[in-house]
Amino acid sequence: MKVDQKGHTVTIKNTQGDFNAFLEKVTQQFKTFEKQNIIIDLTADSGLSEKDVKLFLPLAKQQKKAKKSFVIVVADLDFNAISDKLIVVPSLLEAHDIIEMEEIERDLGF
Repeated sequence: MKVDQKGHTVTIKNTQGDFNAFLEKVTQQFKTFEKQNIIIDLTADSGLSEKDVKLFLPLAKQQKKAKKSFVIVVADLDFNAISDKLIVVPSLLEAHDIIEMEEIERDLGF
């Protein structure tokens, strides 16, 4: 697991290739990241299903309550099959753009 912090955003990347171990580690260490926007980078994981991505839903809900963004980056996935409660994008650039837009919305009071 590689953690990269830029300003108010933390990017957490799975470097081990073991999705379940990564999910468990992120869940255990979630309290240390909860005051920041979070990007979960799963671009190195091939063969992920919608069910795998949906396992991040409880963390995404916690972030939303804390008025912070939670974005998952997955390269190959049917984005239409993902719940509207999760934000899933195909690239890190789009993830950063989404967070910037959500920050602006929060600043404006939406």
